[in-house]
Amino acid sequence: MGGGHFQEFEDEYLETMYEFYERDPEALVRTGDLSDSLKVSPASATEMIQRLASKGLVDYTPYKGARLTESGLVHGKKMKRKHRLAEVLLDILPFDGNAHATACRLEHAIDDDLEVALSLLLGRPDLDPSGREIPAPTEDILERIEAKHREIRPISSMGVGDEGVLKAMVMAPSSKAMLESLGLIVGAMILKDSQGFALGDGTRVDLDSEFHSQLLFRPS
Repeated sequence: MGGGHFQEFEDEYLETMYEFYERDPEALVRTGDLSDSLKVSPASATEMIQRLASKGLVDYTPYKGARLTESGLVHGKKMKRKHRLAEVLLDILPFDGNAHATACRLEHAIDDDLEVALSLLLGRPDLDPSGREIPAPTEDILERIEAKHREIRPISSMGVGDEGVLKAMVMAPSSKAMLESLGLIVGAMILKDSQGFALGDGTRVDLDSEFHSQLLFRPS
């Protein structure tokens, strides 16, 4: 078994431990509850918790349970953030598969650079499609997001008086063709006023809210 695969297993445990932390930050997580959540044997769960404890990622008390250490909490929170960002991405794509299972795979491929890009692409969302809170980014990631915020972002983030150039349309071809027929094409100037969105020539465009996260612009 490769180290990469084992790292993914560790990530899954820490992410699941973080889910328990969300419910009750002070509670010890029993290995039996952990094995049920991860659909593994209690023996496997105990072995992994002991491994994570040896790395300083969890505090483990035999026969009682475990809780995340400070460093384990940071890691588990980061993995849960990546998972929920992946679910938001899948929700705006024409994706018909199992979003949760796919997000479980995608989260392991999201490095810091991609986390920054996704945060900006998705409009820095606070909730996933199920209404669950997306954990805040770590301080270093937040600094990078803030630094790049003016580069490119979805029109859902526009306030009244904002304007910029449309740079990308992340949507199904049929939807893209429909919007292009209205003059909303890559390179067009788009602005937001108190009535909604308009093109640079003054033409008003009535956009369904579903498109607001799929149209990316660069602020002027």
